Amino acid sequence: MNDMRLTINGQDRSLAGVAPHTRLLDALRDAGLTGAKEGCAEGECGACAVLVARPDGAERTRWTAVNACLPAAAAFEGQEIVTAEGLGTAPGPRGPGQLHPVQQEMATRGGSQCGYCTPGFVCAMAAEYYRPDRAGAQEDSDTPSAQRAEQTGTGAVGEEHAPDHECGPNGFDLHALSGNLCRCTGYRPIRDAAYALGTPEETDLLRRRQEQPAPAPRSTRLSSDGAHFIRPESLTELFEHMARHPGARIVAGATDVGVEVNIRHVRPGTVLAVDRLAELRGLMVSRDSVEIGAGLSLSEVERALGHRVPLLDQLFPQFASRLIRNAATFGGNLGTGSPIGDSAPVLLALGASLVLASAAGEREVSLDEYYTGYRESVRRPEEIIRAVRIPLPVANTAAFHKIAKRRFDDISSVSAAIALQVDDATVTGARIGLGGVAATPLRAREVEDVLVGQPWTHDAARAAALLMARQGTPIDDMRASSRYRSAMLEQVMLKFWAQSQPTGIQEVQS
Repeated sequence: MNDMRLTINGQDRSLAGVAPHTRLLDALRDAGLTGAKEGCAEGECGACAVLVARPDGAERTRWTAVNACLPAAAAFEGQEIVTAEGLGTAPGPRGPGQLHPVQQEMATRGGSQCGYCTPGFVCAMAAEYYRPDRAGAQEDSDTPSAQRAEQTGTGAVGEEHAPDHECGPNGFDLHALSGNLCRCTGYRPIRDAAYALGTPEETDLLRRRQEQPAPAPRSTRLSSDGAHFIRPESLTELFEHMARHPGARIVAGATDVGVEVNIRHVRPGTVLAVDRLAELRGLMVSRDSVEIGAGLSLSEVERALGHRVPLLDQLFPQFASRLIRNAATFGGNLGTGSPIGDSAPVLLALGASLVLASAAGEREVSLDEYYTGYRESVRRPEEIIRAVRIPLPVANTAAFHKIAKRRFDDISSVSAAIALQVDDATVTGARIGLGGVAATPLRAREVEDVLVGQPWTHDAARAAALLMARQGTPIDDMRASSRYRSAMLEQVMLKFWAQSQPTGIQEVQS
């Protein structure tokens, strides 16, 4: 089938003739919807953001912002998409042709100058506007949030919100915009617009749409000029296609593959989409472990876990941006084998294992035995990563430190996840995962051995820090020098000790 159909801005649209490698962004622009734009083509600027209807449980829909420049248009066959143009037409509570509340606040507060990035900001902001659990204007139900924003001065966070300076008085999480870049306004007017938003009106059609189930995934087969895009209906069918198409590219969120297509002009002969396979989308918590389906987006995992694994809570805000996390998966991040992927060090520290599945059955492999070389692993050609298993209980003292040139939405220069079990002031267990210092993510086993059985003191941390600086074989590259990487490993251990003390951050002795 080459006559692909999907719902765009409330209307059924045909994207006949779309090729397997045509990006969603290009398909939208070819259809005359030019609000979404290409900036970086890597998922870092957010100019291409659109809203997609995703499941929020079995009976509801969550409007989710994603980058349109990375995934193939074929991945959205049968799905619902809203662009910036759609926000200002029929879905608006005020009728066709009226500005959506997000657009209105952006205009009122001067959140747009050149306008290139604005449609992406508007879509990302709208996803947060419709977030079901967004805390509305709770402090004073008689005062609209927009009015309170005026009273507090350009929507600044009041003292009552001091513990979380990234959250506005209306419950708007500013991290929802972490994947959107603007070069003109300086961000403050955009923040003001976000903090001035109230709650969606009862008549808002997009709000009402959330009360219905999201579209079910459709089996998709798109072929053109020898290239194929296939979305199988089941894991069994996936394995059949893998046997029929050796070397097929397995794609979930396309946050890595999409960059290769855009920047390196890679064109896989066959793409097998697995992000909506039911067998890869489970999350089970038992007394002994947490099992996370490899096809769940990181945002879905974050919501479903509900703070059961604190070390993952530290990972999520530092993993790219919300736009990326809305599509990226653990299966994809681990499957690429990148030595600077952010999830591997954390999962190594958690003692995670991978469930590898094929037509012949399943096997479980410890993550610290999974990688064999640069982007190489023990996974066989006929296998996929089905799930990640994390043993419970988790260590009681843990942290993830990511060293990068930007605080958010950046690639690590070096990263370290440290998980210690400290009982009666003594280290009784240790697992440390490192990234960016070798051809593969690795465990700092020497450091672990030095710590176990020792009192958790500054002297023990100092000895571990000196040994930590000698881990791996760091190199000089565009992100950092080998000397810098080693120095950061040493400092990470010292910082970890300081922050683990009961009184918080302590002054570390030289």
